[in-house]
Amino acid sequence: MQTRELLATLSRGNVEFIIVGGIAAIAHGSARFTQDLDISYRRTPDNLRKLAQTLAPMKPYLRGVPPGLPFKLDPQTLESGLNFTLTTTMGDLDLLGEITGAGTYDEILPESIEVEVMGEKVRIVSLDCLIRMKKAAGRIKDIDALAELQKLAAEKTRLREERHAT
Repeated sequence: MQTRELLATLSRGNVEFIIVGGIAAIAHGSARFTQDLDISYRRTPDNLRKLAQTLAPMKPYLRGVPPGLPFKLDPQTLESGLNFTLTTTMGDLDLLGEITGAGTYDEILPESIEVEVMGEKVRIVSLDCLIRMKKAAGRIKDIDALAELQKLAAEKTRLREERHAT
């Protein structure tokens, strides 16, 4: 997966997105490995247009469906759907219009922070929101990740408390 290039391409395309999956967990200190990029994307007409234009050169196609099935990722398709699991020439990408336990881009935005990930300034979901999303998803892989994320949150809280005590 070419995560760095994918993030740079989305940023250069001025796409409004928040990293919400495994890459966000890694940015918060997780040691887990991920094979895709999960993003929450703003569902305004302008952003849907930017997202479709930015992804077009990467030949986005629905992941897990038979090859040759007609599919075109354009603003109309994005408007008609909500969540898309895609494969692209740069790797797997999940476009999430709404996330269980967190909501839409606009609901997640206040719970996101700007950080540098792989050389790109991007927004990632807060650790607390990420934990809520993993709990709400309830999948085995999410439950497995919870213990580590909760330890990271406890450690960050402990460090904040130590700084305030001095």
